[in-house]
Amino acid sequence: MSQNNAALRPNQFKRALVEGRPQIGLWSSLCSNIAAEIICNSGFDWIVVDTEHAPNEVPGLVAQLQAMVNGTAEPVVRCAWNDAVLIKRILDIGARGLLVPFVQNADEARRAVAATRYPPLGIRGVSVAPRANLYGRVPNYHAAAHDEICVLVQVETAAAVNEIEAIAAVEGVDGIFIGPSDLAADLGHLGNPNHPDVQSAIASAGRRIRAAGKASGILTGDAESAARFFQLGFTFVAAGSDVGTLARGTSTLAAQCREKLVGSASRPSLTAQEDTSSEHRPSGSGR
Repeated sequence: MSQNNAALRPNQFKRALVEGRPQIGLWSSLCSNIAAEIICNSGFDWIVVDTEHAPNEVPGLVAQLQAMVNGTAEPVVRCAWNDAVLIKRILDIGARGLLVPFVQNADEARRAVAATRYPPLGIRGVSVAPRANLYGRVPNYHAAAHDEICVLVQVETAAAVNEIEAIAAVEGVDGIFIGPSDLAADLGHLGNPNHPDVQSAIASAGRRIRAAGKASGILTGDAESAARFFQLGFTFVAAGSDVGTLARGTSTLAAQCREKLVGSASRPSLTAQEDTSSEHRPSGSGR
């Protein structure tokens, strides 16, 4: 191969979804290239880099994608909205996994897919040498890029759940992701995604997604919940977030240290023991 030519790298995450292999993920909102480098080498299969609810902008995304190049996890960027300009910029900087929020119906799913395809298949604007094609070094990039781009759409309302079969039928949709918190809010259980009605709706939605031939995904808060959703047949499950892991880990460490400190305070210190023993020494004895 010429020094100036490179091959289009296969998207193993997309292939795994097609084959139905469970994919363990993590949600990333820290907006840090250093954090991205750490978590992408932690053994996860995919990592969502969030731009909807995290203050991520394009320059920071570039740094995070660069940091994740040699990791085990495929980056999946959640765009802030189902917008062709936002999606174009995310794809041009090299993201090959895309999670599109608040997709309500088949028309909106088609719009999301179209934003990831070059004409005549879609409306993605053509840049000659973006980071996505190694700055012009992948000769067949524009013709084959869509083969390696994984499009995941997010259903977050009861209305969207009712449209699952129509959304799944859209060509180019690789998976459907359930947004548990927003779905809970829409069902009247704001802040309580574990409410039985919400969990029942999620389980039902997952079954319908699979029956329609698409991969189903969801975000959970811990390994136990993730395992339960895999048992329910979900294919790609995020088992937590970098923010949550950092917050819990540091709080636990601080609490453990304080507990040790309080425990040690109840025992005489070495200095106190020395001071007490000196009171019983004969006068005139040397130290």
